[in-house]
Amino acid sequence: MAAISSKMPDKITVRRIKIERSWERYLWLFMRLSGVAMLILAVGHMVIQHILNSSANLSLSFVAQQWSAWGWKAFDIALLWMAIPHGVRGLFNVLSDYVHGDGARRIIAILLGLFVVATVIWATIAIILFDPAMIPG
Repeated sequence: MAAISSKMPDKITVRRIKIERSWERYLWLFMRLSGVAMLILAVGHMVIQHILNSSANLSLSFVAQQWSAWGWKAFDIALLWMAIPHGVRGLFNVLSDYVHGDGARRIIAILLGLFVVATVIWATIAIILFDPAMIPG
């Protein structure tokens, strides 16, 4: 039987891995990071809206009272910016299981991308321009 030497070998092989930078990789990373962010934001939203405040009190005047402060607007905008793209990307992943043509998949990706951009811009503008003074009560 050969004895096991505790000496380090003369040459150590070092393997270098080049990480490819691709759009798909960034979208994969976005899904993970937005999922973690939404855990904090969505759970916080649920606690604030349904535990700290009674669900029976949720009304337009309650939202107007919250959105009179920029902190609440920023909180809801951050949740919006995470939830809409995350959900639509998930929808694209499901559709990709059923649509196998590259051209059709690209058209679906473009349409869903336009939907995300339009929805996020439209909803962000709506939150920013919301005037609580216009709500009676």
